[in-house]
Amino acid sequence: MSDPVNVLTRSAAMTDEEVVSRVIAGDTPLFEVLMRRHNERVYRAARAILRDDREAEDVMQEAYVNAYTHLAQFDGRAKFSTWLTKIAVYEALLRAKRLARYEFLDDHAENDAMMPTTPSPDPERQAFGSELRGLIEHAIDALGDGYREVFMLRQVEGLSTAETAEVLGVSEDVVKTRLTRARHAMQQHLLEHTGSASARAFMFGQARCDAVVAGVLARIAAR
Repeated sequence: MSDPVNVLTRSAAMTDEEVVSRVIAGDTPLFEVLMRRHNERVYRAARAILRDDREAEDVMQEAYVNAYTHLAQFDGRAKFSTWLTKIAVYEALLRAKRLARYEFLDDHAENDAMMPTTPSPDPERQAFGSELRGLIEHAIDALGDGYREVFMLRQVEGLSTAETAEVLGVSEDVVKTRLTRARHAMQQHLLEHTGSASARAFMFGQARCDAVVAGVLARIAAR
């Protein structure tokens, strides 16, 4: 595996688009830069759909391999991060459909299923249930299918309405409606008292980042 410090240092001033061009030209190790720059967003998008850490990490690897394989198809009309996240969302939805754990929404119909439920608490959740980050993560997990990913991308990741709509393949009006309902469902007083603390939810630590990067690079090398 390449030295991440070396790779990141020599590419620090490069834009995503410049890195993509270099990778396409044959500088394959620089693909690691793209993964490390966007790991957290890709993870959050996948996990919002799947609500499972391991499944989300598997989807990340699939998304990165697919992105690498089709990198020449990136035409720059959208930001690279948007293009990449869209691939991850597609992969996550495919997996969720196979696992029969996702209900696709009809935004023209009344939908009460998006209101938070009370999932059975696992031991890990109980261990830090009193912590603020744990409360936020639990509240996000409890949102209905179709609402979690909108909240994650807009509120946590800070994507614009247009970017979120592009990533999820829905209209901007749908994004706005789902975000409003999600915020309401999570209880206004919780959001008012957490504020920017929600940006710390579902962080993707260095060890997990290294593991995903190593897995993708190994698969690319074996191709």
